Amino acid sequence: MDYQVTIIGSGPGGYVAAIRCAQLGFKTALIEKYNTLGGTCLNVGCIPSKALLDSSEHYYNATHTFAEHGIETGKVKVNLAQMIKRKADVVKANVDGIAFLMKKNKIDVHNGVGSFVDKNTIKITSSDGKLKTITSEKIIIATGSKPTPLPFAPFDKKRIISSTEALELKEIPKHLIVVGGGVIGMELGSVYARIGSKVTVVEFLDSIIPTMDSTMGKELLKATKKLGIEFYLGHKVTALENKGKEVMLQAEDKNGKKLELTGDYCLVSIGRRPYTEGLGLENIGIQTEKGQIPVDDHLRTKVENIYAIGDVVRGPMLAHKAEEEGILVAEQLAGQKPHINYLLIPNVVYTWPEVAGVGYTEEQLKQSGRAYKVGSFPYKALGRARASMDLDGVVKVLADKTTDEILGVHIIGARAADMIAAAVVAMEYRASAEDIARMSHAHPTYMEAFREACLAATANRAIHM
Repeated sequence: MDYQVTIIGSGPGGYVAAIRCAQLGFKTALIEKYNTLGGTCLNVGCIPSKALLDSSEHYYNATHTFAEHGIETGKVKVNLAQMIKRKADVVKANVDGIAFLMKKNKIDVHNGVGSFVDKNTIKITSSDGKLKTITSEKIIIATGSKPTPLPFAPFDKKRIISSTEALELKEIPKHLIVVGGGVIGMELGSVYARIGSKVTVVEFLDSIIPTMDSTMGKELLKATKKLGIEFYLGHKVTALENKGKEVMLQAEDKNGKKLELTGDYCLVSIGRRPYTEGLGLENIGIQTEKGQIPVDDHLRTKVENIYAIGDVVRGPMLAHKAEEEGILVAEQLAGQKPHINYLLIPNVVYTWPEVAGVGYTEEQLKQSGRAYKVGSFPYKALGRARASMDLDGVVKVLADKTTDEILGVHIIGARAADMIAAAVVAMEYRASAEDIARMSHAHPTYMEAFREACLAATANRAIHM
């Protein structure tokens, strides 16, 4: 065989799997259809969206909070082209870093579309049509996902756009319609709301970020309404059409009441679907189920030498989930016995305030019938939040009513994305709310809110509330 392990797809799952395989001594290859490594996350997802989120937050603060801080700026305006350029520079630096890591770890990178000839042979078709084949003992599929379009309105990439095009707009939309109030819709919607767009969110369900604890959705709704974002919850989109210089959307609520909106762009962010086109799965006898590649608990497909990870398999479509799975497969191939606790993979929304959660939601605990208790602490009672003027937010801790073990932590507020790591550590070691309450937390910090929420969960002992 040419290689001991070959990975198809260079996103966070694929490139991390490749690095770990190389570290473990395997002769490793990585196949990527595009000319840059990093997949959706680094090129058109996690990294570029965070770059624009940060830029838009700076602008918003300059126009809304600097004066109160005693900073006089004069007239401030948005240079969208420079925002997009800075975003591109951030992406390039990250992508170049991945290319360096491939060379450092002596991983062979093959550019082109990889498809199975048989269970050990992969045909690689480059962008100029040239063909080559490689053989490999083990193969890991890590081809990620693509945005899901509305069935009656495919992406035209001009007016009806996905997140990919939303990161490359040449003008600030006058009115951006967002279909879907999930993570992507709320993040990119908030970017354009901050820099001057009218933003309207149309969501089929009765809440935004519906996969997270309901308290988080309610609090984020209140916070983003302050940006001027309009919401139509419980509305089903029935038509969407590009009219040339504008888009027209029709929807109706659960009572059949009609809604018609006109804007210059419509961002459709109703989810993502596994990307398996062109893999030649039929040549190795693998059939997808609801678009996903079926795997066992070891992430092995029905073909024993072929594994699949990340967005093409079951579970949340998260970059860090894919990374963990890539490491798990690599270490299994080396004879180790790694483990992933999927319950403790955190979810994050990078709006401002940020939203983060790990473990069970309150809705899940209610549904399971488990006895629990709740402790919460608002940011407005936190000294550090008052100093930074970040008063929107709350930390919510769910603990077992009898044992006090922490079952879930949900945070909306400044730095929630970083704070949630402390909750993951606590829950990995099965800490009780009392354990966290007894630990000293530096003052003044945002993390004090986590401790106060744990105090509130233990016989309502919060100090500053």
